Amino acid sequence: MMKESVSASIALPEGVEIAKVVLMPGDPLRAKHVAEKYLENPVCFNTVRNMLGYTGTYKGRKISVMGSGMGIPSMGLYATELYNQFDVNAIIRIGSAGGISPDVKLRDVVIAMAASSNSAYGSAYDMPGYLAPVASYDMLAHAVEGARTLGVSAVVGKVFTSDHFYNPVPQVNEKLRELGHLAVEMETAGLYWTAAACKKKALSVLTISDHLFTGEFLSAQDRQESFHDMMEVALECAWHEAE
Repeated sequence: MMKESVSASIALPEGVEIAKVVLMPGDPLRAKHVAEKYLENPVCFNTVRNMLGYTGTYKGRKISVMGSGMGIPSMGLYATELYNQFDVNAIIRIGSAGGISPDVKLRDVVIAMAASSNSAYGSAYDMPGYLAPVASYDMLAHAVEGARTLGVSAVVGKVFTSDHFYNPVPQVNEKLRELGHLAVEMETAGLYWTAAACKKKALSVLTISDHLFTGEFLSAQDRQESFHDMMEVALECAWHEAE
């Protein structure tokens, strides 16, 4: 018997579970890579629309990994269903980001304490004002401690979640840098809004893959090696959440 989400975007085969903690890269093929490289005995739980999801163990604790797709609407759909229909407690976004602050450099891990955004997605929650997209503090604290223990260069601060990969007004990056944003990406604010609405937990851990002001960028090989630091930080955080 198959358990399906309301949107039929997730179909869970009988006997296969989704863990209480889910790692979410944007790319489903990266989810497959994470499962095969970092999890013990991974089992695929979703193939619908090729949005691959796997459940395995890490240091003896059950953890899942699943793609989120690109952008806030896709992240919001999958995160809402995982939280509300499959009883997931916490989601950790793992992905790349473009650096804008002089305080971050290539390969740095950014732990997103909060996210500004140009998206109207948050207005749907009918907040009398602006619903602030922020991380779950205990998860953030575990990630910071994990990075320190692992010797990983990690910077904590706010990021900017954009609806545009190619922003029609590129001058906005100057303003974002002036206001203290560390990096630009496309999903974090959506995850944090969704977690707040579902009364669940969320964190975003990112790797600086390019820098919008210096023009530097990582090659495909460099990205693969650099993402290992992000993965170790995220997995240590997930391990604590899976207690």
